[in-house]
Amino acid sequence: MKQPLTVIVPCKNEQLNIRACIESFASIADEILIADSGSTDLTMEIAREYAKVRVIEREYVTSGDFKNWAIPQARHDWVLIVDADERIKPELANEIVMELSRGPSFDGYWIYRENHFMGHRLKYGDARSDRVLRLFRRDRGRYAGPSDHGEVHISSGSVGRLREKMTHFSVWDYDQLYEKYHRYTCLQAHQWSQQQKDTSYFKLLIRPMWRFFREYILQRSILDGKAGIQTAWIAAFYSFNKQARLWTINHGRHQADLDTINARNRRVDDRHAGEDRYDAGRRAA
Repeated sequence: MKQPLTVIVPCKNEQLNIRACIESFASIADEILIADSGSTDLTMEIAREYAKVRVIEREYVTSGDFKNWAIPQARHDWVLIVDADERIKPELANEIVMELSRGPSFDGYWIYRENHFMGHRLKYGDARSDRVLRLFRRDRGRYAGPSDHGEVHISSGSVGRLREKMTHFSVWDYDQLYEKYHRYTCLQAHQWSQQQKDTSYFKLLIRPMWRFFREYILQRSILDGKAGIQTAWIAAFYSFNKQARLWTINHGRHQADLDTINARNRRVDDRHAGEDRYDAGRRAA
C-alpha cells in the first residue's frame, strides 16, 4: 500500500502553468497544497477546480523561507515539492509510487531535471547535471542555504536519488528571465554585504569570463546550438551582476548625496571667489 503523499506547489500568477503542473502529478497526490503568495490572475480559480487542492496564502520573502512555511502544513508524512514551471513525467510518477509503496529506503530523494530554455531542451552545460531534493519526509526536511537557491537539508542524512527525471521549463522569454535574475542577484548581494563580504577585480572580471568558458567549452553548451551560447552568456552575466550589485551596495554613491556635496562645493567656491575679489579690490585701492 502506497504511503499518502502531499504535493506542494509554491506559486504566484502562474495561470499559464498551473493546470499542466497539477495534471502531471494529480494521479499520485493524496493532497495538493497550493502555497500562493498573492496571485492576481486566474491561478487560484484554475487550482480550485481540482478536488484534492487546498490553498494556503502568505507573503513571499525568499524561496526557502516560503517553502519552509508551507512544508509543516502538509497533512501527510511524505511531501513532494513541485514548482509551477515543472512537470512530473509519467515515468517519474510511477517510480515515486513504487518507492512509497514498498517502504522508502531513505528520508529524502534527489530528482534530476530536464531543463528547457525558451522551450528548447538543454542537454549540456550546468543543465546536464541539475538536480533538486524534492521528495522527503515532512518532518525531516527543511530548506537551508543562501538566497533563492537554498536546498533541502535532511536532518537524518538519509538521502537517495530517483532514476527518472522531471521536466523544467525555466523561462519562456527574456522579460521573465530578467525578473528572476533581478530578484536572485539582489538577494545574494545583500546577503554577502551583511556578511561583510566585498567584491574584487578578479570577481568582477575574471570569474564571469571563466563562468562562460566553463559552461560553453568545458561543459559543452556549444553543442546546444544558439540556445547554448545564450545560456553560457547568461551564466557569465549572472556571475558578474551579483558582484556588481555587491559593489554598488558597499561603495555606490547616492544621487542625493552627490547633489548635496556638489551644492556645498559650489557655495565654498563662491565664497572663495568673493574673498578673492575683495582682496583684489583692496590691493587696487
